[in-house]
Amino acid sequence: MAQTVRELRATGRVAAIDLRWERAPWEPPVDHYAVYAARGRAPETEPGALAGKTVYPHFTHGVLGPEAVTWHYRVVTVLASGERGRAAGASATTVASYATGRPLVAVGSFDHKGLEFALAPNGNARYLTAFPAGVDYRDGVSRPETDWPYLHPGPADQWAGRRAHRFTLRFELDAAPVADPGFALWMTDTHATIPGRGVLAVNGRKITTLTFEGGATKGSLEGDATRPNTPLVPSSVELPLPADVFRAGENLLTLEKTEGSWHAYDAIGVFARE
Repeated sequence: MAQTVRELRATGRVAAIDLRWERAPWEPPVDHYAVYAARGRAPETEPGALAGKTVYPHFTHGVLGPEAVTWHYRVVTVLASGERGRAAGASATTVASYATGRPLVAVGSFDHKGLEFALAPNGNARYLTAFPAGVDYRDGVSRPETDWPYLHPGPADQWAGRRAHRFTLRFELDAAPVADPGFALWMTDTHATIPGRGVLAVNGRKITTLTFEGGATKGSLEGDATRPNTPLVPSSVELPLPADVFRAGENLLTLEKTEGSWHAYDAIGVFARE
């Protein structure tokens, strides 16, 4: 008889919840684990509540949006014979994104899609012609569909000249923020093996070097991570920015991809934390 999954744990983060458990014995042989999910109550172990299947003792339930939301789970061991174990349960709440705050500037919508950007969903071959000097985007004047490409290439990308590429976001503030605002960068996908690193700066002051997570490499061809059975692997980078780097008047946020390959944009922005 299939054993019940043991030590099931659920941990929330921005837009996703990670589930982990102890691997079941392989005698009798385990075919897969079935993960069921629902909001508001524990899910039924029925096809309509199936979030996914995995052969590994872990599963990420993603594409859950910027708000803090609570999800409930049941995980069932399924044997090669088709026998099923008793369901083990756990719950977790996602972490609210900085993007739920008041936007000081934002490009794109935090919706797990990048179709609103220039050249999307698969026009990276035209990047060097359209953006030979990178991106210089002015909030309120520029538009995502023409002035911010869906892919941000790096030095590993031959189609983009094998060099670093800087994206600049210009925006006006009536006054410098008093409290540290939050930076949010969401991606629909990244290169699987060399997602790379990038330098984030505000008004010429380096804030940090961002390290990107490996994705599925499918984001150069499609831009909607909400589709059922999508091959895309969304990820995000969020961090506080020191208030003293901002000023009244024009501000410049820059992201320069200095190592590795591309990432595909879902949205990017700076938000007041209220």
